[in-house]
Amino acid sequence: MESGRAPRGRINRQNALLALAVLALWQPLAAAQNLDGLAKARGVLEASGGACVLLDFWLAETPAEQRRGLMHMRELPETQGMLFVYRREQPISMWMKNTYVSLDMLFIRADGRVARIAAGTRPLSLESIPSGEPVNRVLELKAGAAARWGIKPGDRLLAP
Repeated sequence: MESGRAPRGRINRQNALLALAVLALWQPLAAAQNLDGLAKARGVLEASGGACVLLDFWLAETPAEQRRGLMHMRELPETQGMLFVYRREQPISMWMKNTYVSLDMLFIRADGRVARIAAGTRPLSLESIPSGEPVNRVLELKAGAAARWGIKPGDRLLAP
């Protein structure tokens, strides 16, 4: 862009550290409850190609929250998603039951690095989508986000 400004939702690497410092000071956005009371948080998705994207996501931390996930959602804004958080690294398998929007699923190791990306998942499918290795988080984003931002395995999620 000629104005020197990054597209909405993107920040450069220098600002990523500043964003992380701000994130460290913020608790999950308890006041911004959605999806039947799920907490929200913010994080930075850092691509090896240089893009850093500031994201807002709902947290799915309990088994009940994880079972529901993004079921019944009809649309998902580009820089929003859901972060499934598990207590320990383990093989994870997801599905798209009652989920009407196609998603990119980023399977994330304990160190924050992306292990695998399942891009463009099929809405309403009961097909199992495996992590491929032990992970402790799964980030679900609107389909096409990973390709649009250049996210690949090895890139990382910086989140509180």
